[in-house]
Parts: sequence; C-alpha cells; structure tokens
Amino acid sequence: KLTHLSRMSQLDSKDIQLLALLQKDGQRSSLELSERLGMSASQIGRRRQRLEIEGFIESYLCRLNPEKLGLNVQAFIQLQTDTQTADTHQSVQQLASSQSEIVAAWTLTGEADYIIRVFCNDLHALNNLIQNVLLPHPFIGRVQSQIVMNQMKDETALPLPNGY
Repeated sequence: KLTHLSRMSQLDSKDIQLLALLQKDGQRSSLELSERLGMSASQIGRRRQRLEIEGFIESYLCRLNPEKLGLNVQAFIQLQTDTQTADTHQSVQQLASSQSEIVAAWTLTGEADYIIRVFCNDLHALNNLIQNVLLPHPFIGRVQSQIVMNQMKDETALPLPNGY
C-alpha cells in the first residue's frame, strides 16, 4: 500500500485542479473541464478515470435542500453508551443505519462515544426519535442533543494542496 505522501506525489497540479473542480460540481462535463484546465476533453476523461480507479474520487453526489423537503430541524446528538464492547458498537451502528433521520454518525474520543447528525420535520419528530428510539436502546446510557439554530457553513469540499 502507498503511504499518504507517496499517493499525493502521484498527483500533479492538473490532477489537483481537476479534483478541486469536480468536488465542487461532479457533473461538470469533460468539455467544460478541458476549457477550465487548458487540456483536451479526452485528457480530462483519462485523468478522471485514473483518479476514480486509484480511489481519489469515491463517488459523485447530489445534494438536496432539506428545507424544501420539509426537514426543518437539524441536530447533532451525542450518545454515551453504558458499555464499550464489539456488541455495543455493532448495535449502535445498526441503529444508525436503520433510521433515515440519521444522515451521519461518527465514533469519538472524549465523553461521548458517538455523535450523530439528524434531520427531522419538526421538534416533535426530533423528540420522538430521542424518546422512542435512542433512549430505549439497550446500550445507550446518555443522550445529549444540540439543535442547529443557523448553519453558517456546510462544505463537502476537502482542502487540497496549493490552495485549490
């Protein structure tokens, strides 16, 4: 396996510029990308395919507007488990996968064991998720929620070398 530095050394400045453009809009055509990068569309296509094969590009996403879908409450919920075993982790992972309101989940260091990001229609739906799904879960001992009041930034683009 290649180390992080040897993988990065495989990328030239055109690769990095291409990645920067694609992560902001993965639907850009090879023609548009070729005009922006001063390369032929076929060169762009080959580079894009290589970056996909090598795993630099994992997927292409479509971002939806939560408010247009009636998802008016966003919250981060910290979960603290009673025990920290493989069964506990598997159970919490299954819980996160089974609830459509949970859009992201992470394991953490520190006081909380997990943090989840949820979108709900309203406060009633958020309360229902907490009271009827999370708190009764056999491995969850403590639940602490933070409701998002105003989202200042939600960037999916990763920082790339050379400021791209």
